[in-house]
Amino acid sequence: MPDSRFYCPQRLGPGQIFDLPPEAAHHAVKVLRMETGQELRLFNGEGGEYTATITHIGKRGVRVKTSAFHEREAESPLKITLAQAISSGDRMDYTLQKAVELGITRIQPLASERCVVKLTGERADKRVRHWQQIVISACEQCGRNFVPEVAPIQPFVHWLGHLPPDAQHLMLAPGAQYSLSKLNAPTVPVTLLTGPEGGFSPNEIRAAESCGFLPVSLGPRVLRTETAALTALAAMQTLWGDF
Repeated sequence: MPDSRFYCPQRLGPGQIFDLPPEAAHHAVKVLRMETGQELRLFNGEGGEYTATITHIGKRGVRVKTSAFHEREAESPLKITLAQAISSGDRMDYTLQKAVELGITRIQPLASERCVVKLTGERADKRVRHWQQIVISACEQCGRNFVPEVAPIQPFVHWLGHLPPDAQHLMLAPGAQYSLSKLNAPTVPVTLLTGPEGGFSPNEIRAAESCGFLPVSLGPRVLRTETAALTALAAMQTLWGDF
């Protein structure tokens, strides 16, 4: 089976002939140096993937023809929403990319009191689109055929008022009494809440606890924001998932 995988957000079926999306076409030809006749894999985020063959490369695009469908999946048995307070620089990109590799189901960016980056309006929408593309690229790389959604940025307090009732709510908090290893395996989806570089404020911590979030610790060391979420996800996959 070919190794190169590309996301095509359209209805897919065997025997279809169409042009790859511009970003996928650019990556296939300009980065991977693929040629006519080479095989690749296509997925649309709805599960499974198709083998396809490049039939033409031209100035206007890359044409492919689909063939066999494969029901291969790489999804975790855990359903985890990562509620991540926005971090600065490349930290947020790195966190989301690796969270996808670790099996995250959904991503909720949050604007909290100590966030260094302040995003509103078109800047916020543009950043969410950028993060969604990071997620898509991570799915292409790691073999996932379902694409986690990056939800619009929400103010922290507003988001707390609209939590799903049928979920287990965990908040990473240095010095917390509980650790992940002391918890039972979840039987419902999990919301994992992680703070920005400076952590959550005392008021935010109290607000989260009043909404049912259980503070959990990742040991005696204080982890950076881009490390904390990924460490927790890896631990959860080891304890309860598919590691």
